[in-house]
Amino acid sequence: MGAPIEVTGSDAEAQPEAVLVGVDKKKIQGRSLGQIAWMRLKRDKVALTGAIVVILLIVLAIIGPFFVQNPLTYHQNLIDPTYNRPKSGIWHTGISGDHWLGVEPGTGRDMLARIVHGARISLLVSFLATLTSVVIGTVMGITAGYFGGWVDYLISRTMDAFLAFPLLLFAIALVGVVSDGAFGLNGNGLRISVLVIVIGFFNWPYIGRIIRGQTLSLREREFVDAARSMGARNSYVLFKEVLPNLVAPILVYSTLLIPVNILFEAALSFLGVGVIPPTPSWGAMLTLAVPIYSSDPAYMIIPGMAIFITVLAFNLFGDGLRDALDPRAK
Repeated sequence: MGAPIEVTGSDAEAQPEAVLVGVDKKKIQGRSLGQIAWMRLKRDKVALTGAIVVILLIVLAIIGPFFVQNPLTYHQNLIDPTYNRPKSGIWHTGISGDHWLGVEPGTGRDMLARIVHGARISLLVSFLATLTSVVIGTVMGITAGYFGGWVDYLISRTMDAFLAFPLLLFAIALVGVVSDGAFGLNGNGLRISVLVIVIGFFNWPYIGRIIRGQTLSLREREFVDAARSMGARNSYVLFKEVLPNLVAPILVYSTLLIPVNILFEAALSFLGVGVIPPTPSWGAMLTLAVPIYSSDPAYMIIPGMAIFITVLAFNLFGDGLRDALDPRAK
């Protein structure tokens, strides 16, 4: 029979529970779910790289416009009047020490400045649209999944109607109707508001269906039954018991919804229903590059790569975040 274990000091106050001690005589401290998820995410180098790129893009969109040239300034002295393209640079792009990505054909506007300002527009619209979709989708999804019955049926059929809505045609028609002004707004303020409403308000069923499915599972769990048995109201159960357990899927699908909204905003700008020129936008830059693509492909490659890198970074980070928060989903 072994010798009794003597516990002294502050550890004695922890009795009768045992105090875990490692091989180096140090206490073994527990870790929260957030700390465990962060440890998993750090091991995923691809997702971590995506997160770093996302952070750099956000910083670039916020402070970048203060350090680049005016994207609306014309540099006609750099344009060859005969061929209507830059006089020098690789592939006649006008790349130089003053213009790192060259200048735009015909106008001579700095491409780097237009890419940086375009990042601000794309991220602003996609973030606001995603926030709108997440808020509406979470409220509708958790309501449908928790209450069920006719409430679930009504919300589910509403989701089906929104998913079948011709969103692209509606966006084009709406911009045409409110082109002069509406709701006290005009110009790019109105255009950005329309984009946020169209993309965010009509895309909420995608996350709403996911939240509804998660809520259907959570409402049958023991902690929800325990809260009900203690007389908790539905509002308490929803906001204190169910919603905290939905934070992980909401975060994951938000990061995966942002790149979808970036692509949609670029598509609308490409079709001419985005921000009003000459305000820079990645989609609008692709539109201007189409007629000259065969002779000057760089002007399509640069904004195209900006969209590609941004969407890829968000997707890699979103996949890694999903694996970190829910490793069983692999």
